[in-house]
Amino acid sequence: MSLEMALLAAHVPSICHEERSPVFQQELIKGLRQMRDRIQDLQAEAIVLMSCHFPTTFHHYVDATPRHNGILTALECPDLISDVPYDYPGDEELARSLVTAGKQAGLPIIELNDPTYVWDYGTVVPLRYLVPNQDIPVINLSICCAASLDETYQWGEQIGMILRESSKRTVFISSGALSHNLVRGRENMPTRSEQAMDNQFIDYLMKGDYAAAREMLTQYSRIAGVESGGRHLAALLGLLDDEHKAVFWGYGQSSGSANAIISFAS
Repeated sequence: MSLEMALLAAHVPSICHEERSPVFQQELIKGLRQMRDRIQDLQAEAIVLMSCHFPTTFHHYVDATPRHNGILTALECPDLISDVPYDYPGDEELARSLVTAGKQAGLPIIELNDPTYVWDYGTVVPLRYLVPNQDIPVINLSICCAASLDETYQWGEQIGMILRESSKRTVFISSGALSHNLVRGRENMPTRSEQAMDNQFIDYLMKGDYAAAREMLTQYSRIAGVESGGRHLAALLGLLDDEHKAVFWGYGQSSGSANAIISFAS
């Protein structure tokens, strides 16, 4: 099996620059560093990353650009993330395999191949920790706002199929939060009710009960305001199988949102 690992990763903007990150988010940084070491140990040859901050309206986009080079200033928080350079190789061949599989499954998938496209911070922030040497090819995937959770789950199934069939050692990253009803003040935790839902969802993941997690996701996403409507989690659940075992690596709040680092590997 060439899908070596899947990962739920945090991308809170205040960890973009480690020296400026608050104490209550250090566990997230520690978890991302541990996953960096794991990715290196796996000798990963390609990373496929779905970011909640790459929202598209009607289609799922697959970034097949051969080289991702740019400078990021985040539109929503330019005081926290500005003039951040990145330069990663892409993987056109694997990206086009994903596009073909999605289209054959009847999904509205579009290939993006544009060196002027600038990555979002949901992509750049976790990669700064997970692939600090910028030496592993990356394929970036969007979140489609018009897609239902069921459709996104089906897209995740196709992604998982292609990554398993690939001759390359691959890692899938779902970059996004759990509960996400944001408030001012980075130190604020989610409400008690939101934390209870987060904990139940995480418990299903840790027990490998991915069917229960998917069943919960529809109402959980709506009530707890899960980031991107839970689409990044639906894709992750579609990709996972019963052989994937979850390991919890870290948690941290950010302006009322819940953020976790959880790996899934056989």
